[in-house]
Amino acid sequence: MARTYYDTEQYFEQPSEYTLKTNASATVQKARSKGKQLHPVTVTGRKIAKSWWGMAWCENLERYADYESRLERGKRYLRSGTVVDLQIDKGHVQAKVQGRRKSPYKVDIRISPVNEEKCEDIIAACGKRIDSLDALLKGRFPEELKEIFLGADGLFPTPREISFQCSCPDWALMCKHVSAVLYGIAVRFDEDPLLFFELRGIDVDHFVDVTLENSVESMLRNVNVKSSRIISDRNWKKLFG
Repeated sequence: MARTYYDTEQYFEQPSEYTLKTNASATVQKARSKGKQLHPVTVTGRKIAKSWWGMAWCENLERYADYESRLERGKRYLRSGTVVDLQIDKGHVQAKVQGRRKSPYKVDIRISPVNEEKCEDIIAACGKRIDSLDALLKGRFPEELKEIFLGADGLFPTPREISFQCSCPDWALMCKHVSAVLYGIAVRFDEDPLLFFELRGIDVDHFVDVTLENSVESMLRNVNVKSSRIISDRNWKKLFG
């Protein structure tokens, strides 16, 4: 990536919101005319992310930024609709971000997969309560599983586990285009929390199958174990007469 960028208003003036939106619209229309499907990110409302897990991802971005100014510019770019394409795969994010020029910049983000031990811990945590998995499949991340995200060994990648590249000339490692994409990922996470697992290289279908299997086995092992919450016949009669 070239390093010939001047980070002052004197040498490089930030493009207006009108310019960004106009160029982004032209890029989407051009792709559509060629039969190509883009996956743009749209922010509605004042907040970029509305779920607690999406907001936690946004807060975590500060660990990656080498220049704080790029974070605010990234938010501005995202809200202006410049992330015209964002696709998440296992450990890999590919995106196109519109800027001053007609052609969008290409952003490539790679995240190391979780190791086998961490993966097993995550599956065990999710399998403790079958309703937690049910909530995940319905697009909600249960509050009781917060540690999976926010813990020291959670799903959020550390700075050593994430790398990014952009075709723009900015010399910052995390430029405003990369920042816009990272915030855009939070919007995607709002829509589907299972993308967290996809991004960390965990096979979602396998994860669901193993978690369900472990939950069923746990229930079968305890089927004959008496619970202290069960009222005995004698106490039942005393209670209800």
